[in-house]
Amino acid sequence: MKQHILPAIKLTLVSFILLVVIYPAAVWGIAQFAAPNKGGGDLSNVGQAFTNDKYFYSRPSAVAYNAAGSCGSNKGPSNPAYLAEVEARINTFLVHNPKVNKKDIPSELVTASGSGLDPHISPTAALVQVKRIAEIRKIDGSKIIALVKENTEKPFLGLFGTPTVNLLKLNTALDKL
Repeated sequence: MKQHILPAIKLTLVSFILLVVIYPAAVWGIAQFAAPNKGGGDLSNVGQAFTNDKYFYSRPSAVAYNAAGSCGSNKGPSNPAYLAEVEARINTFLVHNPKVNKKDIPSELVTASGSGLDPHISPTAALVQVKRIAEIRKIDGSKIIALVKENTEKPFLGLFGTPTVNLLKLNTALDKL
């Protein structure tokens, strides 16, 4: 029995030191130098509802942008209620963006994110809305396209993730034009 218990205790201690002390300290140390905001995150980085035609639309939220209850809809892609909801979002988008073809609507503009609080959309989802905003604001579309490009956030270290656009920052910059 002693020959089994002592190695198990040693393995437990080594695992504890490695996984509870060394690994978190290494990740924290790397974040201090390489991560945005020194790994502290951005507490104001929660999606908001932008539905006015003069702004870029935000991604739909399954929780009405309530940060107290982050979750997805938990409806599968074959759920009739979910499909009806997505179809209604597509139709609403097309009413407000009549020059956009249905097939050109990026999925994130009609489907909620897993958290329901995602403040980002893809650059493609932003660019598909440029014509509507340019017409309403009477601004040259090339200026708005340049604004989207300026506010496009690159993947972390150029490797991890995809380019995104933070809508709050983009819509704030749009108001300053």
